[in-house]
Amino acid sequence: MLNSFKDLKIKSNDLMDWAVSFVTEKQLYDEDLWEKFVSVFKTHEDTDLGRWRGEYFGKQMRGAALTYAYTKDERLYKILTKTVKKLLENQDEYGRFSTYRIDNEFHGWDMWCRKYVLVGLIYYYGICKDEGLRIEIITACKRHLDYILEKVGPNEGQTEITKTSHWWGCVNSCTILEPTVEIYKLTGEARYLDFARYIISTGGCSDCNLIELALSDEIYPYQYPVTKAYEMMSFFEGLLAFYEVTGEQKYFDAVVKFFDAVAKTDVTIIGCSGCTHELFDNSSLCQTEFRENIMQETCVTVTWMRVLRRLFLLTKESKYIDWFEKSMINALYGSLNTESLMQLSMERNALCEAMAFDSYSPLYMNTRGRGIGGYNEFSSGRYYGCCLAIGACGVALAPLTAIMQDGEFVYINWLFNGSAEAVLNYGSSVRFIIDGAHPVCGKATVTVSCEKECRIKLKIRKPEWSKTARIDGKTFSESGYLVIDKTVSNGDIIEIELEPTVMIHRLNGKVAFTYGGITLATDEHKAKRDIKKPLPSCEPEFEILPKDSSELIRILCRFESGDEIILTDYQSCGKKWLSDKPLMTVWFDLE
Repeated sequence: MLNSFKDLKIKSNDLMDWAVSFVTEKQLYDEDLWEKFVSVFKTHEDTDLGRWRGEYFGKQMRGAALTYAYTKDERLYKILTKTVKKLLENQDEYGRFSTYRIDNEFHGWDMWCRKYVLVGLIYYYGICKDEGLRIEIITACKRHLDYILEKVGPNEGQTEITKTSHWWGCVNSCTILEPTVEIYKLTGEARYLDFARYIISTGGCSDCNLIELALSDEIYPYQYPVTKAYEMMSFFEGLLAFYEVTGEQKYFDAVVKFFDAVAKTDVTIIGCSGCTHELFDNSSLCQTEFRENIMQETCVTVTWMRVLRRLFLLTKESKYIDWFEKSMINALYGSLNTESLMQLSMERNALCEAMAFDSYSPLYMNTRGRGIGGYNEFSSGRYYGCCLAIGACGVALAPLTAIMQDGEFVYINWLFNGSAEAVLNYGSSVRFIIDGAHPVCGKATVTVSCEKECRIKLKIRKPEWSKTARIDGKTFSESGYLVIDKTVSNGDIIEIELEPTVMIHRLNGKVAFTYGGITLATDEHKAKRDIKKPLPSCEPEFEILPKDSSELIRILCRFESGDEIILTDYQSCGKKWLSDKPLMTVWFDLE
């Protein structure tokens, strides 16, 4: 493994922890849903219409396992263990975990769903405390994957992987690359690495070679023959996993170039991609346009965050954390259904049971709650969707990314409120108590708790949005990580101050505002004016006001004409989408 980071024992006392608790209570404790996720592997109810109920187990198990890694919640662990054991009982005589009947397999979303079975089992394996069950899981994963290796490939009598789906150039099928590599990491058995090489040889798509397109760096992802954001990012994550075990630089370069290109042309002001459904579409430029249809899917947000974190673990480059933070604070937390409102199914044209996550994120004069991404009903009742299943992963990754250790250095990625425990290279145990107000206030202290005098090495991130940073009275202007290397005693305090300010963003004749890492927005309940009325073109003055309990910040924006508008954080806006005033906006028209 090229990644040497390890997670620390962390406890957050702020929005990150609240979000984890909210999702755990509203979603991860729901044993009825876990039952349904597993039962579809017995009923095979995805077969006839080529659906994707089979993804729900793995997507949500990954998020739930990461949640347990943060919380150590034994109630959750018991639910996950029970679910995994039931899934293992549904492995068929051929070794398959599939929601498609054997006479109709390897089309539609079958390979995609089989991929997610591996993903879920691998992530649960990482937290499993029962050695016997761990052996069962690996055995089951190998049987499941070996059946695929027998049926899918370049040889006579096999089906090419790029012919196992009619969706999106088979990129969905080719995303099985990532868990295939992870199974190789766990077993060391060469046939799995060989299968990974075969997938890579196809370029990941029937319509083009995604790897070569990324390496050539001649066109942007929204110009590729296939533009499905979520699946493409998932494929490149598999390529990154392959690089982690082989060290083959070409594939790392392809991933970096691809994600740099996405960041340049297809990431919006809230840190998501795709203003046309969930497709790359040059959304960095077109994000100001009104969209009648859905846009900016939560699946895209979380997948973007996942791969950014993985890139950071390999490179230690702060830009990936800058991008991760924007997505987390705005798009991800904005997707939480904090009011527990019913959500619209476009398929049924009806409101459905309230779930923990919303699927789509508006930017200009529109509403939340407008659709349930990846909507499917179960034959036994109730429904679920792709964004509902993936959301917990992003929420759990937030605290797990806040502070991490790499060798002798502890990286503080944002100044949260909470604590973390680390064992330094020479054996000393240190607890860092962080008194911060991320993401609003730039001031924080880090108090060191240790039994005896010791040397600490910290890398504290100076975000791209902060012009300067002050640490213990010394001012820094350079970007990236600021190093603290000194000997400390118990109770020593490090003082840190960043510089969040309101920034004005103008694009396509419209204007938007940010405060530090927070994208500012308003809705019809908060604005104290008609939000469709154009704002004056002159630059306003800003005044921070007392905020409501659901908000991170509230700012009065006042113009020379006397016109005023209230701006608050994007993640708290538009949450009353069933009210008579559901509109929200980030971008404003100008006079």
